[in-house]
Order: sequence, then structure tokens, then C-alpha cells
Amino acid sequence: MKTIDSIPTGKISRASKLVKTGVKVGGNYLKYYGEKLVNPEVTKDRLNESNAADIYDGLKSLKGSALKVAQMLSMEKNIMPKQYVEKFSLAQFSVPPLSAPLVRKTFQKYFGKAPEALFGTFEKESVAAASIGQVHRATKDGQSLAVKIQYPGVANSISSDLALVKPVAIKMFNLQGKDSEKYFKEIEGKLLEETNYELELAQSRYITEACKNIPNLLFPTYYETLSNDRILTMDWMEGVHLSQFFKENSSQEAADQVGQALWNFYMFQMHELKQVHADPHPGNFLVNKENQLIAIDFGCVKKVPDEFYVPYFELADPKNINDPDIFREKMFELEILKESDTQEEQAFFSALFHEMLSLFTQPFHGETFDFSDAVFFGKIAALSDKYSKDTTLRKMNGNRGSKHFLYINRTFFGLYNLLNELGSRIVIQQYKNFV
Repeated sequence: MKTIDSIPTGKISRASKLVKTGVKVGGNYLKYYGEKLVNPEVTKDRLNESNAADIYDGLKSLKGSALKVAQMLSMEKNIMPKQYVEKFSLAQFSVPPLSAPLVRKTFQKYFGKAPEALFGTFEKESVAAASIGQVHRATKDGQSLAVKIQYPGVANSISSDLALVKPVAIKMFNLQGKDSEKYFKEIEGKLLEETNYELELAQSRYITEACKNIPNLLFPTYYETLSNDRILTMDWMEGVHLSQFFKENSSQEAADQVGQALWNFYMFQMHELKQVHADPHPGNFLVNKENQLIAIDFGCVKKVPDEFYVPYFELADPKNINDPDIFREKMFELEILKESDTQEEQAFFSALFHEMLSLFTQPFHGETFDFSDAVFFGKIAALSDKYSKDTTLRKMNGNRGSKHFLYINRTFFGLYNLLNELGSRIVIQQYKNFV
């Protein structure tokens, strides 16, 4: 794979790259409409493929938060056209890596020495490259290690990248009013945390120690003396990425074992630790030959305050969802309804969220749940499609809900999608056995 010798870090250079990408996308639309005039049967599939390829090519050269957005969008299978999902999923663990000289320069800057002086062996070519950093194999004192190196300038470009994306997001999600700023601040704060590898090391140690008794779940050990805020060293873990396991596995028993470990891991964090690994995409997990799940990235961890946790999970109970008084009370506690809303807005959003929650919380309503259920996921897709085309919703302020919804909903949608890909049958309350 071709390597990268430099990354645009200035606001102007990064904006320029995005403008060039926008010009390409505009050209794709002109081409599509020209073909449509000649042949009315032409579909948007080719347009989506061209746009997805051009947007991804532009983002992968920028890396950082720009590419992280693509990674997050690749998980939105019920919202994004499949061409975008397929292309953007490459951002999970397969993008052009930094060149060897740039890697060496990064070590010199943060350790004051070359990687060969720190490790017994250090492979110059990376084995995986994603949105914020890339991984190299190394050894020290006979121990196989994975060394994650952050791309230069990533942390410093987050604010300017989000400023460029903000106008598009406001229009796309129909955000109105000054309160919309809280969502952008939440995203900015989380992205900045992800660039702090010392924080990731601390988070990984806390969560792995707390979750060590969960069966079929493994974690690497992290090494503080070989890490700093831009370079992180951990054990090399043998296994295949979860996405590869999806394709290769034909055993229901293995799917259930891996899926149960994944579910227990997330439910234990959410309910016992009140903080959770909030980046559940396949590139953050491996599966070994014993069908054990390995969690290998703790950069994005979301703390869940009680004032959000309590009403959020109270609405997982059908009795509360179907009690009009309790439901209305929780809608205000979660900032979905506001005192300033008109009666029409309150009625519309109450009905919308009642329909959504009645469906999305179904896995919590029984002792077990089969995540291969095509009917359940078909209903989710249909509901997403319904509200994406709802003209009433477009006229109303889409600025709804606590800022905590952003990463908690992302966590659950990501978890549901992974379990669906696995086709796992889950025992819902099993995580309580490991408290």
C-alpha cells in the first residue's frame, strides 16, 4: 500500500482539500443528471459509488477527525446508502499508512530516540492504519508488542475540522437554536480525548481490571514506560478482526460465544461502571482461535452520569414506555421535550420517540434475544426510512435530547449491528453473574 509522507495540518490546507473533494462530488452529480436525461432508468447506485469513493479519498489523506467521521458513518447501515457504508468501513482499519521516515520523526519528537533504540525489533511497515493512528509490530525482551503511533497534527486540527463540518451537520440534522452547540462540544471533547494516549492507557487499565472475570473476553496489557500521549505500546494479540470473523464463521455456537462476551462486556460497563467503550466497530475487536473476544482500543470511553442513566434505562421497561405520565416525565428529563415546545411539537416528538423506544428496547424485554432476527432489523430500517422522509420532522427543530444521547445511542446501535452481523443469541441478564 502506498504510504503518506505528510498530512495537511493547517486549517487552510485542510479546507482546501475538502473543497477539491466537493468539486469532484459536484462533477459526479452533473454526470449523473446528464445520463438521467438520456436514460431515465439510470439509478443513483453509480452516483453513490463515485461520491463515496471521492469523499473517502479526500478524507483518508486528511486522517484525524475528518476520517473519524467516515468511520462513524460506516456504522449507520440503516441510514447511509450501502455504497457509502462499504467504502467508509475501510476507515476502521485500512487506510494509507505513514511512511517510515515520518514514523521515525514521530518517535524522535516524543521519545527523543529512534524506535530501534526502544525495542529489540521494530517493523517499519505498519500492520494496520485507521483514522487517528497506525499500528506497528515490535518486540522487547522476547515479548511481542503492538505499538500505536498517532498521526502528526491530528489533535491540533480537531477544532478546525469540526468548524468545517458544522454548517453541513446543522443543515443535515435540522439543528436550530443556541443549544445545538452542546452536541458539537461533546463530539469535540471526545475526539480530543481519543488523541490523548496517556488517558487511553489509564482507561484501558481501569476497564480491563474491572471486566477481567467476564468469560471469553481478553485484553492486552499496556506498557506505561513505552507509552506517552502520542505513542501507545501494548501486547500483540493474535486473532482476526471481527469483520473477518463475520465472513469466515459458520458455527452458531461460536457466534453465540463471541456475541455473549461482547454483550456482557458492554452491559457490565454500562450498568456497573457507568462508563462504556463507546466505539463499537469491528476494527476495535479481534477473535482468537478459541473464539474468545479481544478488545484492543479504549480511546473513546463515555462516562454515563446518573441524571441521564436513570431515565434512559427506565424507558427500557415497557411499563414506563406505555404509562403516559411516566413517559412524558422521562421525555423532559432526557431533554427530548422542552417547556418552550408548542403542543404540536410535544405531541409529534412524544409519538416519534414512543414508536422508536418501543422497538429499540425490545432486546431488554425478555430473558434472551436473537440478534439474527431479520424482522426486528427490518423494522428498524423501515422506521429510519420513514422518518428520513417525514416532511413534518424537517419543519421542526431537530435539536432534541441530552448531549449524552450522541455516544450512548452510537454505542447501542453499534453493538446491535455487531451482534446482528454475528447472528448471536444472547442471554440478556448474564452480565450480572460477574459483578
